[in-house]
Amino acid sequence: MNKVRVRFAPSPTGPLHLGGVRTALYDYLFAKNQGGEFVLRIEDTDTARYVEGAEDYIMEALAWCGIVPDESPKHGGPYAPYRQSERREIYDRYLEQILKTDYAYLAFDTPEELDEIRKEYEAKGDVFAYNFITRNRLKNSITLSEEEVKQLLEQKVPYVVRFKMPENRVLNLEDIIRGRFSVNTDTLDDKVLVKQDGMPTYHFANIIDDHEMKISHVIRGEEWLPSLGLHYLLYEAMGWERPQFAHLSLILKPEGKGKLSKRDGDKFGFPVFPLNFKDPETGNVSKGYREEGYLAEAFINMVALLGWTPANDREILSLDEMSAEFDLNKVHKAGARFNKEKAEWFNHEYLKQKSAEEILPLLKEVEGADFSNFSDEKLLNVISLMKDRAVFVKDIYRDGIFFFEAPVSYDEKAVKKAWNADAKDVMMKFASELGTVDSFEHDTLKNKIQTFAESNGLGMGKVMMPLRLAIVGELKGPDVPEILEVLGLEESVARIRNAVNNIG
Repeated sequence: MNKVRVRFAPSPTGPLHLGGVRTALYDYLFAKNQGGEFVLRIEDTDTARYVEGAEDYIMEALAWCGIVPDESPKHGGPYAPYRQSERREIYDRYLEQILKTDYAYLAFDTPEELDEIRKEYEAKGDVFAYNFITRNRLKNSITLSEEEVKQLLEQKVPYVVRFKMPENRVLNLEDIIRGRFSVNTDTLDDKVLVKQDGMPTYHFANIIDDHEMKISHVIRGEEWLPSLGLHYLLYEAMGWERPQFAHLSLILKPEGKGKLSKRDGDKFGFPVFPLNFKDPETGNVSKGYREEGYLAEAFINMVALLGWTPANDREILSLDEMSAEFDLNKVHKAGARFNKEKAEWFNHEYLKQKSAEEILPLLKEVEGADFSNFSDEKLLNVISLMKDRAVFVKDIYRDGIFFFEAPVSYDEKAVKKAWNADAKDVMMKFASELGTVDSFEHDTLKNKIQTFAESNGLGMGKVMMPLRLAIVGELKGPDVPEILEVLGLEESVARIRNAVNNIG
């Protein structure tokens, strides 16, 4: 059996979508599972839609995800170059080859002429297609004489090269995920293979590159399924062995109908791109998972399960664990619905698994946070107390702000529930006794609170609730003794006295 070689071949026409990340990931996992190679190829023949910075974005996004190619424009490899725009000589060579067969022809119709024909068809309620019927009435090397074609070429009249679709052939197609199906060539049109500027279209360049780079399996989105018949025939026309194909289902909107789009992300408040992307023309920034605070390993785990279920319904898997288990035959045929809450659950689970030491540098990067007055020891204590409650690292800071800033106001509902004249007296008395504890550690502090409550004939709630309100500003957070330990004696006493003086 030939060595497994797969490729991810995005176009630099914008940011990498969630679906593109999943395609790259499945390519990567399949290659690693089979002991094969994963190739990144940039398909930049669509110069009209090229977006400045998009290629760098794709590279950076894959690197953040941990999807490292074996071969790419950056990494090099034996089949370089890996940008289609740099492979023109290769395409020209194969263009000569296919033009010698009966599978391709020159078409001299101008875009304006084709638009006029389309309008004529639309006026009659029909849809125009350049196909086995219409090509016999249009300006191309099938209808024109050799002399006429020669004259047009000498006059440098622009032309495209089209694929000559055979008439009334039934193609038996096969897909690893979807099984076998057939298509009649009469339903397919004569696609452009080479544009007027001499650059090949996706269809032609893609087939040539996959052949040249010895790609064994083509894993791509289901939007390319209608092109599979053409691609089968292109391999036939060139006399090449076909790779195996696997077309991935769509990632669906949260409500389940239709393909997930950036508009859905804007509407429901989640990113659809791995990293922030700034549009070079408008300056608009589309938010990304990295900047929203997702951990790369949580993000990629979430993406992997949008269309594939590991054995025993396991949900938390490392990239290596996914590689060891991945099987294209177990990829789902049906579309996978995106779930924002599930994405957040993954991040929460991965954050819990991390040590406080691993999280510390991430916490220091939280936008708007200033920890210059706090030791690493204190920050590590805060992380340990807050990480199991947090979805994102930024939550540790935002939900634990009371560790770093004394409350300047107090939650009204909490005040009504936990504070009265008796609470003031209890807190004043407790503040005075705090200084008598042997050590300011949470176990000692817990015993102190219990002893204080018992000796004053109070239930624990009568001490704990106003105490929490005084030091936090509301009735939330970790255990009170743990908060006190982090704050220290001086700050704890100051907050209690401040509450006594400021809560009405």
